[in-house]
Amino acid sequence: MAIEPLTHLPVQPWMRHDGAQKVMSALNRVRSGSARYVGGCVRNALLGYPVDDIDIATQLTPDVVTQVLKEKGVAVHPTGLDHGTVTAVASGRTYEITSLRRDVETDGRRAVIEFTEDWAEDAGRRDFHLNALYADNWGRLYDPTGEGIEDLRARRIRFIGDADTRLREDYLRILRFFRFSAWYGSGTPNMEGLAACTRQRQGLESVSAERIWMELKKLFAARDPRRSVEAMAKTGVLSIVLPDSYGLELFNQVVEIELRERYAPDVMVRLISMFSKDIERVDRTMQQLKMSNKEKKRLRSATLDRTDFSNQFDDVQFRKVLYRLGRQTFHDRARLAWAARGDKANNGYWRDLVQALSEWERPEFPICGDDVVAVGVKPGPVVGRILKELEIWWIEQDFPEDVSFVARRMRQL
Repeated sequence: MAIEPLTHLPVQPWMRHDGAQKVMSALNRVRSGSARYVGGCVRNALLGYPVDDIDIATQLTPDVVTQVLKEKGVAVHPTGLDHGTVTAVASGRTYEITSLRRDVETDGRRAVIEFTEDWAEDAGRRDFHLNALYADNWGRLYDPTGEGIEDLRARRIRFIGDADTRLREDYLRILRFFRFSAWYGSGTPNMEGLAACTRQRQGLESVSAERIWMELKKLFAARDPRRSVEAMAKTGVLSIVLPDSYGLELFNQVVEIELRERYAPDVMVRLISMFSKDIERVDRTMQQLKMSNKEKKRLRSATLDRTDFSNQFDDVQFRKVLYRLGRQTFHDRARLAWAARGDKANNGYWRDLVQALSEWERPEFPICGDDVVAVGVKPGPVVGRILKELEIWWIEQDFPEDVSFVARRMRQL
């Protein structure tokens, strides 16, 4: 049975939004048909996926875009003029507007551009066919490469034109290829793309750590990135972006549990699973990728902790360990320990443990420094020592809430 040609995108709620209507009508009033939605918003809408970012391509130059939008009371920020991009904020929503362009010169990190009015020329410098789809304000679809809709239907990630050329224009596209294969592809990643990524992989060494880490996080957030990550390992890309990673056995098991239990993908647990609790490797990776302090703290806590998760906790042990580690570290260690058990895991126990963790409320230590001073202890270091000893005793007693009971113990110290 022949597949009907896809020519229209049902008008989306985000297309009807006051902000979108204001921006598109202002641009099209200057020149009819000069503005179209492009890229991820069109692709995701066609696939039925959520749309977060709205990109607009236009035949108008940035100075004209800025002028006409400001005349309509729309705030405009010059967020990427070197690339022909401005950001408009209308009716509480953000729109990234980029003038049609051609790349004149590239070095794998940045490009020298020229503006154009040719939609096909603009599409030709984009990365993948399914990212070069455009839609006007009425939902009419435009596929300048002639292969974007076909690739979208086939869940096929293919570079536009010569793959090596596309990669040399921006080496981050190597990671984008694996990320898009994980999110939108079907089956094994495209062989031609894989071969080009293998040939050009050393170019990733010239890409900033921040851009690499951002792309890796998006990749690891895919529902099932295993095929893509395994392909990265086979092509040598993984050893460049994560040179200290140990292997994928635990990573694959973590993803398997998340899929089976319908847990949301946990980017950091997936990453930790690749380092086998080797703190030196983890520290090098954190520095290499220039992670945030919050990310570093989480990685180090899960890596350094040596709590024995091999035996099942009873209720009292569960509360003690959880209080000591905190919810996040306990969560990370538990998910990793579950995965490490493989086929031997008592899935019911681990499932209940994770559920209990989500319902846990941290008990509040009922004594403070003023209480210690009130029984005659002079302010100073001894107060802190007594509080610490008292808290250890309180934990061992399974967190009694009776303040008088705790106070009697305090007077004994």
